[in-house]
Amino acid sequence: MNKKERYRHFVEYFSKHSPNAVTELHYGSPFELLVAVILSAQCTDKRINQVTPALFERFPTPQALAASTVDEVFNYIRSVSYPNNKAKHLVGMAQMLVQDFKGEVPAGLDNLQKLPGVGRKTANVIASVVFATPAIAVDTHVFRVANRIGLTSNARTPLAVEKQLMAHLPKDVIGIAHHWLILHGRYICVARRPKCEICPLTWFCRYYERNNTETALLKAEAIKIKKAKDMKKKNVLNKISRELKKRSVDKDI
Repeated sequence: MNKKERYRHFVEYFSKHSPNAVTELHYGSPFELLVAVILSAQCTDKRINQVTPALFERFPTPQALAASTVDEVFNYIRSVSYPNNKAKHLVGMAQMLVQDFKGEVPAGLDNLQKLPGVGRKTANVIASVVFATPAIAVDTHVFRVANRIGLTSNARTPLAVEKQLMAHLPKDVIGIAHHWLILHGRYICVARRPKCEICPLTWFCRYYERNNTETALLKAEAIKIKKAKDMKKKNVLNKISRELKKRSVDKDI
């Protein structure tokens, strides 16, 4: 199956079975989503959703967050990964929003990436979710699933994965495809032991095809080796049996 066919099957399946996929982060405004995505780096959405209600209540606007201190913000996010750096990023991000963007989250990728704590992945999430820009953020789930399914080839960096996905996905599904890949990677195509036994994509998945072919070959080779060992053992036993019979005959004589 070629790449074009894989993309077609991928889009057809998720368009039918997950047409309304959205981020699992809880937010009520572009500012809140920006905060949540910054916090979510190398941390689970579940953990972030436990932290943000109190954080958003205390800092409902960029102005409120900008007027705070790193130490105060840290107390609200101490249970997430890298809380020290993220506290600094959040305060710096809010201050820049107030000073340079009139307290509004900017739409452009370039302006978004000027904000502390905002890299290409975070900028693509905001551009896609908030501003409906055709952009796809490549996190560990997207990177893994795209490569496993066969949507990408020899893509060794997040940027390479992003470029291939952008080049082959229909423009109207690029934004939601980000969520398709994340959710599939989070719940089925997990990192260590992908749940291929319940995956609906195995019939066009390159990873499943390759690994099952390899498994079948290994099993066949193992059976062949076992048969050879059994035959060798049988021949040895037959030889011993014949020798014992011969000795028994010689003794009788």
